[in-house]
Amino acid sequence: MADDAVFRRVLIKLSGESLMGDLDFGTDPNRVSAVAEQIKVVHDRGIEVSIVVGAGNIYRGMSGAADGMDRATADYMGMLATLLNALPLQDALERAGVHTRVQSAIAVAEVAEPYIRRRAMRHLEKGRVVIFAGGTGNPFFTTDTAAALRATEVRAEAILMAKNGVDGVYSADPNRDPDAELIPEITHMEAIQRGLRVMDATALTLCMENGLPIYVFNMDDEQNIDRIVCGSAVGTLVKT
Repeated sequence: MADDAVFRRVLIKLSGESLMGDLDFGTDPNRVSAVAEQIKVVHDRGIEVSIVVGAGNIYRGMSGAADGMDRATADYMGMLATLLNALPLQDALERAGVHTRVQSAIAVAEVAEPYIRRRAMRHLEKGRVVIFAGGTGNPFFTTDTAAALRATEVRAEAILMAKNGVDGVYSADPNRDPDAELIPEITHMEAIQRGLRVMDATALTLCMENGLPIYVFNMDDEQNIDRIVCGSAVGTLVKT
């Protein structure tokens, strides 16, 4: 591992929107390639990288439920949609020269390995990037919870929570409140009590119970991931 890196193993949580670029929905190949290059920089430092990817650019279970669809059915559709983001991200990483494996919590043997914790950790030890798709494999849980769960399972030292166009955690919604202030550091419990939109409460609680720090940052700055793994203060740090 590079001398200036402060982590040995991290999990990056990517929203589906971070792969969308300027499109109204779906994945932008140029944006996916740019994200892959950011991950490659960190990987080349010798840091073990795993990724949980969302599917907000394709499908949101909550919006489906609001339209009258059964919530469990909508959530399963959302979990399958995460595979539609994991596969192009894997392809972009492989084209960048980074060996990558996709593991899915839902069985899709033709395109992804089943999620097996010990196999995932072995991939990381061998220097492969592991993309976790399919959420937790259960409805009613978000990909935020999947990120907290997988990070805990593979013993990641931090979660890097990439946001789209937002620099970190604010005291209020910066798009609605011009007086909203960026919070540089906060505890998990304070975030839960104040109802701040870091992660959902289940994910935050899991991180708090396991002492897992969360770095919330703006994905638009291509240097941010590298800055965080090198110990720079970027965005918001959520810690116990």
